[in-house]
Amino acid sequence: MSEIPEIDLEKTKSDIIEFIQSKVNEANSDGIAIGLSGGIDSTLVAYLACEAVGPDNVFGITMPSATTPTEDNIHGSEVAQNLGMNYKQIAIDSILKEYLSLTQLDNNNLAIGNLKARIRMSVLYYYANYKNYLVIGTGNKSEILIGYFTKHGDGACDMEPIGDLYKSEVFKLSEYLNISEEILNKPPRAGLWEGQSDEDEIGMSYDLLDKILYFYTEKDMKNTEIAQKLDISVDDVDMIITKIKRSEHKSKVPESPQKTIL
Repeated sequence: MSEIPEIDLEKTKSDIIEFIQSKVNEANSDGIAIGLSGGIDSTLVAYLACEAVGPDNVFGITMPSATTPTEDNIHGSEVAQNLGMNYKQIAIDSILKEYLSLTQLDNNNLAIGNLKARIRMSVLYYYANYKNYLVIGTGNKSEILIGYFTKHGDGACDMEPIGDLYKSEVFKLSEYLNISEEILNKPPRAGLWEGQSDEDEIGMSYDLLDKILYFYTEKDMKNTEIAQKLDISVDDVDMIITKIKRSEHKSKVPESPQKTIL
């Protein structure tokens, strides 16, 4: 199966660190706030942020809910401790319960999952405002392209340092930085409801997803050409391209109609 070209790991690491430093300096910010999920993306960004501005200037928050796997919560705290950064744990179930009691709507996994993501980002921005910190995003290119994030939730941030890395490249850079094998080997998951996993929800492995995205967005290949090159069905390619098109609104600034001048 065709591969995505290899990236220069050392140069990529250096460029991301410089990017983080420049964004903090441009904003006259005192540091960085990050949500720590215990997953590979937030762990990688935490490592890079601490190297960019120093662990004393990075504040992490773990925000578990009842559906958060126990090991994810443990890993999030361990990452903060290992890096020497300040961190706090805030369980969000009581906040979620208050929202749901006020709305009095029937349970809906997707809506509740998105609400959890938005609660977490609200908490994170509160601390960032209080400390004059910037909120650092943890989204990767694969998930951003197909809209696999919550608008105004985990998609809300002041910078997106790994936003040009496919998920497979996130793993390679994380291995290069010697991030724990326990974190590297876990199945990617958001923990927004019981039994949730990213690849099940997306409908394929990240490895295959990344190749489809690469050939479609960077090589401008047609659906049928991608399917033939990767030896997969055209339906699989169409599914991903549909996700890209349907989620474009998530990455755009809200639009306004133009006024008419007399």
